[in-house]
Amino acid sequence: MMIDTNDNLWVQVFAEAEIALRACPLRARTSAVFLPMTRTGWHETVLRRSLGRKSAMSRRVLSSLIAALALLSGERFAAAEPSTLPHGLAYNYGETETARSLGVGALHASGGSVSSIFLNPANFGLSRAYHVGVLTQFTPEAGRHLYGGAVMDSTRRMSGGLSFVGGFQDPDGLDRTTLDARAAFAFAIAPSVHVGVGGRYLRVHQDGLGVLGNSRASGGLHDPENPPDGRSTLLETVTFDAGATFRPVEPLFIAAFGQNLTHMQNGLVPMLVGGGVGFATGDFTVEVDGLADLDSYGTPSARVMAGGEVLLLDVLPLRFGYRFDLMKGSGEKPAHAVSGGIGYVIPQLAVDASVRRSVSGPAETVIAIGVTYHVESLGLEVDPY
Repeated sequence: MMIDTNDNLWVQVFAEAEIALRACPLRARTSAVFLPMTRTGWHETVLRRSLGRKSAMSRRVLSSLIAALALLSGERFAAAEPSTLPHGLAYNYGETETARSLGVGALHASGGSVSSIFLNPANFGLSRAYHVGVLTQFTPEAGRHLYGGAVMDSTRRMSGGLSFVGGFQDPDGLDRTTLDARAAFAFAIAPSVHVGVGGRYLRVHQDGLGVLGNSRASGGLHDPENPPDGRSTLLETVTFDAGATFRPVEPLFIAAFGQNLTHMQNGLVPMLVGGGVGFATGDFTVEVDGLADLDSYGTPSARVMAGGEVLLLDVLPLRFGYRFDLMKGSGEKPAHAVSGGIGYVIPQLAVDASVRRSVSGPAETVIAIGVTYHVESLGLEVDPY
């Protein structure tokens, strides 16, 4: 029998088989806008430029963002039928993206705040801040939705953060649930040199059946205590991330990072290694990142991201980005996607929303919404570098 490797059905069959068989039980201005460190401190700079701007226009912008948040949160992002996206894309390669990182697309070098715990733990120390955030992320075509929160404290030379994110995927097909908890720490060796490391606990459970039906390859692991269709945890593991960020001059950021470095050779926890170069000022950011994905499709693949951000009227960050996904080993052609986002930011909080949409390759849409409260706006004491 001839099998067309470009047929999504057969690609999903072999992708699911490989995952299941390998599984083992078991800014500183705000989060929305990066503000480089200055001798006067980020908090003083924000207050100097932003206080007194609670105009009618600002209130209308905030009301519009809250309305959009309510509208998007009220939608049912469950797939009406089993997802046909390649498993890596449907699973978003196991990555959690904040609204800012999704909109810009590339923030491994210059991104700070709560995004650091998901991108590059070394970046905690790029600013002095104490942020508490909540986030949501949706992929309608895959029936995937994530909900969670994160907290980070970089008011001292040793900084760190915690995150907790739970999610659901493809309820009419794989019926997969995930639990992702992280803790990360960073240390500023010098104002221009930052290193970080983070630990990650991941639990994946799958109750549904893929295209091969009630089998280990397509349905996960049987639970002997809940016959005939009960399933044991598909994956439960601990792994770690690491990163380093260097600032040879104040607006320039160069980073190297690695994720899931235990390298389980499993598409549910793919090992990612890469780097990025960013240029960021108080009102403008541009960055280019690249990474190698060693496991999502059973063979090394690559993704390249580029994007930027501009701050308008001191309260409105506009974001734009692009992603190239080689998708080698997926049976699909390389994918191109564009992203965009908007936010509302004041010294006390930030509200952000972004969307990414494929323009070629498998049809995928990702939506992210987040709200971050800036605890340091209360006047917390901040240590100098």
